[in-house]
Amino acid sequence: MPLLGTRKLISKETESAPGGRSFEKLHLGEYEWKCYAEAFKSVCDFSSGLVRLGHQKNERVAIFAETRAEWQVALQACFRQNITVVTIYASLGEEALCHSLNETEVTTVICGQKELKKLIDISGQLDTVTRVVYINEEGISDEVSLARNSTSWIIESFDEVGRLGTEAPVEANMPLPSDVAVIMYTSGSTGLPKGVMMTHRNVLATLSAVMTIVPALGSKDIYLAYLPLAHILELAAEALMAAVGASIGYGSPLTLTDTSNKIKKGTLGDASALKPTLMTAVPAILDRVRDGVRKKVDATGGVAKKLFDIGYNRRLAAINGSWLGAWGLEKLLWDTLVFGKVRAILGGKIRFVLSGGAPLSGDTQRFINICLGAPIGQGYGLTETCAGGTFSEYDDTSVGRVGAPLPCSYIKLIDWPEGGYLTADSPMPRGEIVIGGPNITKGYFKNEAKTNEVYKDDEKGMRWFYSGDIGRFHPDGCLEIIDRKKDIVKLQHGEYVSLGKVEAALIVSPYVENIMVHADPFHNYCVALVVAAHNELENWASQQGIKYSDFSDLCQKQEAVKEVLGSLAKAAKQARLEKFEIPAKIKLIPEPWTPESGLVTAALKLKREVIRKTYENDLVQLYA
Repeated sequence: MPLLGTRKLISKETESAPGGRSFEKLHLGEYEWKCYAEAFKSVCDFSSGLVRLGHQKNERVAIFAETRAEWQVALQACFRQNITVVTIYASLGEEALCHSLNETEVTTVICGQKELKKLIDISGQLDTVTRVVYINEEGISDEVSLARNSTSWIIESFDEVGRLGTEAPVEANMPLPSDVAVIMYTSGSTGLPKGVMMTHRNVLATLSAVMTIVPALGSKDIYLAYLPLAHILELAAEALMAAVGASIGYGSPLTLTDTSNKIKKGTLGDASALKPTLMTAVPAILDRVRDGVRKKVDATGGVAKKLFDIGYNRRLAAINGSWLGAWGLEKLLWDTLVFGKVRAILGGKIRFVLSGGAPLSGDTQRFINICLGAPIGQGYGLTETCAGGTFSEYDDTSVGRVGAPLPCSYIKLIDWPEGGYLTADSPMPRGEIVIGGPNITKGYFKNEAKTNEVYKDDEKGMRWFYSGDIGRFHPDGCLEIIDRKKDIVKLQHGEYVSLGKVEAALIVSPYVENIMVHADPFHNYCVALVVAAHNELENWASQQGIKYSDFSDLCQKQEAVKEVLGSLAKAAKQARLEKFEIPAKIKLIPEPWTPESGLVTAALKLKREVIRKTYENDLVQLYA
């Protein structure tokens, strides 16, 4: 049975674009697979090779690389020797990278080519690193030579470490359930990242619980892996796939579809080549799929657009429970006539999508339900709960909810009177979400004060994590996330603004790529930084005959600001926001917010403090 699949790189090309920019395009081949037996041998060999390389018992290994098959092999190899793995996002900045490696006293780092460059740049600031294992990639030889000449590290290739293990096998040193499997550094939406200590028991508790939710998981399933493995959602999902005998094909957000940024024209994207049955996604990626399809439909126009709209509305009526919607043969007709082309974007065989990491809008959920023909399982969990918390049932088509507690989790709500949320509220109890159970992690590495603040053990020995999220329980036992304590600001006249709630309502505007709402408690209104959607705003400007030199110039024009403000007002009205919740002034941002820019996390969550500091002068001007 195949386990780990990777696409062979056939060639790299550079394409020029207007403005003197150039883009790297990849020509990728079919998936090449390692079966379970071959993957197990690779794990055993690499595990032995680490010991032969000099890695000592009780030392820690850091994996600092993009999601790929070698990442998973290295993880399982470390587990086989009871080595604690420190996971680090490939997009992490220098300060956070140094902090993570030094705090955990890592001695061996496993990395890719780009990550090796980062390590070389900060080599003088690393206190304990003595060995670096680089993953074999085309063109990495220059970095390897530089590292060998400029550092005292032992530097070896991933393949060579495996060969060392093949020649001199080492007995396994299997862990206990209570041993720390992973120290997972959060992507850090505020300040330096914190290392969450997860035991093997924590991981297994979550996996065994999720197995009970998704029906018929097994060897016929193919999972598309492209989210960061340093994120608990992806790590847990891949572990689950291996546990049930499924296949894992590796991809990248930049090569996901046939039209992705790094895919050479005429080359299949990862989803088209793999034809997965299962995938995980954060809402931001699903929003992009939705927006991409809608743009293409709008651009096509004519009969095709009318058919799409009719079919979509007929299926929407059915999913919402109307007997007058499209069922049975009519559903099959629309699927064949209209939605088959949309499903082909992700390979055409998706049967289940797990969404997590942030709230998913009802509009996007319905779009995926209809156009991909697949249910979306919304989950709620955190790094601190090892991704465990709640999970919606496979056949639950309701929107805005994250399901009932998983079998591994207990959930209670506690009053937060300052925010006006009480468990005595009617018709549904509301309060801060507190999660308990065997999936609750040990705490934050070398941060006892923060651990004691949010982790509590009750008189029965149950461990609880205080999430800071606000939820309410529906009568059927399903949870809905409605707020976050840190994201609530009290305005000058006493009104409370939930920043996340407002952002979720406004991001549906076609002109919005991303948005951060800001509220100053010394004023009676809020403002917003809006990352403008490039194509939509330029198309509008063209229709209006507005002249501009470049996109930055367009974002400065008052006509553009006024148009986007009007669109936000419509979205706010649709979401029934109060007047004080609607941004009175906005600043259009021409540059996208990416993990590389440091303004969002690898899971695409806003880094509010970083954004505030970056655009401090703009925010001051908005309140001037």
